[in-house]
Amino acid sequence: MARMAEPLTLRPARLDDAEAIRQIYNAEVTSSTVTFDIVPRSLDEQRRYLSERSGAHAVIVAVEAGEVVGYGALSPWRSKPAYATSVEDSIYVHQGRQGRGIGRALLSELVDVATAHGFHAVFARIVGGHEASIRLHEAAGFDVVGTEREVGRKFGRWLDVVVMERLIQS
Repeated sequence: MARMAEPLTLRPARLDDAEAIRQIYNAEVTSSTVTFDIVPRSLDEQRRYLSERSGAHAVIVAVEAGEVVGYGALSPWRSKPAYATSVEDSIYVHQGRQGRGIGRALLSELVDVATAHGFHAVFARIVGGHEASIRLHEAAGFDVVGTEREVGRKFGRWLDVVVMERLIQS
């Protein structure tokens, strides 16, 4: 008899999720260009990141069979007060679990959180060429609004950033 897959659950991150989140993030730091960080986070840095986030800027984790398999967060878009109605999303999925709808579930939840907190716009800044993330955001109603050319450098390459936006409040 085939075993049913454990359902995916989404919930706010807790401090005891720090190590799992750190492992997911650091795998991307060291092996990909999806983040422009170049130094892996320490556990203390990851705990501090989680401690500084709550409410509208909280971190959401995706859990499958008791294991954190991905996470997403909303961050302030910019620091100046006039930008307070906009946020930026970030989504990371365990490298062995990508392509299974986890990112889609996290992004949908982040848009719901942004809507519930009265934000007007959600932005995504995606490294050029990361077609899976661009398609994910397009499927969630985001539009490409521009490309920042050669704004990052990692692994000896200049990297573009595709900026996507979804307006959620009128």
